[in-house]
Amino acid sequence: MNTIAKLFLSLGAVSGALGVMIGAFGAHGLKAKLSPEMLTVYQTGVQYHFYHTFALLAVGLLALKFQSGLLTSSGWSFLLGIFIFSGSLYALSISGIKVLGAITPIGGLFFIIGWILLAIAVLKAH
Repeated sequence: MNTIAKLFLSLGAVSGALGVMIGAFGAHGLKAKLSPEMLTVYQTGVQYHFYHTFALLAVGLLALKFQSGLLTSSGWSFLLGIFIFSGSLYALSISGIKVLGAITPIGGLFFIIGWILLAIAVLKAH
């Protein structure tokens, strides 16, 4: 197995495990502590965390068939998106610091970039 495939499959697996732990913490540890609005914000972070965990795994699987700088950049964009988008929503919901919501769209931009790079990488693949 090549290095890029191993990297993104491993990152996807770790991200998935973290998503389960973070989601369970929210469902069981925070449910009574957060307002319904902040719990929804937290759950949105978990939801997008998982969507893009699957994207990381897809990048890893595609890297088994072909290697491309665009594909690798797509994977890094998805990972940054998880950290920034989901991370800011986790922090916002737990801390109540509203300014953290201003960071969230930057993570969303990384998600969009990741998907576009993935599409271009696949279209250019031989």
